[in-house]
Amino acid sequence: MDQQPPADMELTLRTLAMPADANPAGDIFGGWVMSQMDLAAFVRANDVAGGRTVTVAVNEIVFKKPVKIGDTLCVYTKIEKIGRTSVTLKIEAWTRRHYQDSREKVTEAVFIMVAVDDNGDPRPVRKEA
Repeated sequence: MDQQPPADMELTLRTLAMPADANPAGDIFGGWVMSQMDLAAFVRANDVAGGRTVTVAVNEIVFKKPVKIGDTLCVYTKIEKIGRTSVTLKIEAWTRRHYQDSREKVTEAVFIMVAVDDNGDPRPVRKEA
């Protein structure tokens, strides 16, 4: 079933699912999908925080659909909350099926990123979204 990503989310990362990221049946490993979501969270949180951030928490991830070799994985982000030192983001991973125009939501999660200084200590975030 063709779906559309939410209009209020930003396409932050897009990448191709390759054979090295899959099991012998051609299903992409969930850990690879989660790592792409973490990269997108990092990119978006760094923009908002005005510098380096690190992942401190991820809520439950439930994989609703498989990602297959050749699919394009699109990761969308939305800023949910900006705290004193943290940025909370809603992350959705969608797949565009290989040689098709159909799109399906694969999974979603909430990532909490903390802004850190050069020593790895928490620092205030810039208050923008």
